[in-house]
Amino acid sequence: MVRLTADLIWKSPHFFNAIRERELDLRGNKIPVIENLGATEDQFDTIDLSDNEIVKLENFPYLNRLGTLLMNNNRITRINPNIGEFLPKLHTLIITSNRLTNLVEIDPLASLPKLKFLSLLENNITKRPNYRLYVIHKLKSLRLLDFRKVKQKERLEASKLFASQEAVEQVKKESVKTVPVEVAAPAEEPKEAQASKPVAPTPEQIIAIKAAIVNSQTLEEVARLEQALKSGQLPADLNIGDHDVTAKKEDAKEDKMVTDSDDKANKVEENVPEQTPDGPTDMEQE
Repeated sequence: MVRLTADLIWKSPHFFNAIRERELDLRGNKIPVIENLGATEDQFDTIDLSDNEIVKLENFPYLNRLGTLLMNNNRITRINPNIGEFLPKLHTLIITSNRLTNLVEIDPLASLPKLKFLSLLENNITKRPNYRLYVIHKLKSLRLLDFRKVKQKERLEASKLFASQEAVEQVKKESVKTVPVEVAAPAEEPKEAQASKPVAPTPEQIIAIKAAIVNSQTLEEVARLEQALKSGQLPADLNIGDHDVTAKKEDAKEDKMVTDSDDKANKVEENVPEQTPDGPTDMEQE
């Protein structure tokens, strides 16, 4: 194992990534504990700690600039309950292939006020009953969960399911009691499940993702493509060409309906003029 020292930080690669953010690459060093990140002097937008042996997502100094944290392929089982106090601008967190098991273990992420993009793929927590709805309920600002867009109907369903504290506690208890069973020869998944399951991108798709990053029209889409490239997980509903035009049109239609509804509500509540569709997005303002 290798300690995460100030010397290692200074000697590790750092560069401007595909979305023109300053990134620190600490991948593959067999780091067991997060420490000494104060040596970065809060100079990075992205820190990549993938492919290490980190068990606890904690011990961060105050990093006001950090927006993206990549933690793929570690051993994370615990998250600092006050993580949001130290990472106030964090909007993207990728924890693919770790060891989170129970729903309650993601509760600390609710302290991250700006969190919009989260991946928990290949953690046992994803096998828990009502996993997706629980995460959506706890993380109000989330836009993408496991590289799938959080839709308005999911938010409504989550609100109904967890309308009371008793309902929340019951789901937590069920989460702890239910243990995923490994089956030697699993039955074939339904076609619908296969269609939504993330897959590893082919070399051709990687090239297409890079091209799509260059041609993307919004920062949100750039961030989504960038994280797909980083994580090595390509969701089936990620549009890399014209192969999914229908789904794209449906999402655009739903986005328009939700936006129109939100704008009307804001107009009534705040008595302000309705914003035009060409106005800046949340991420562009940030």
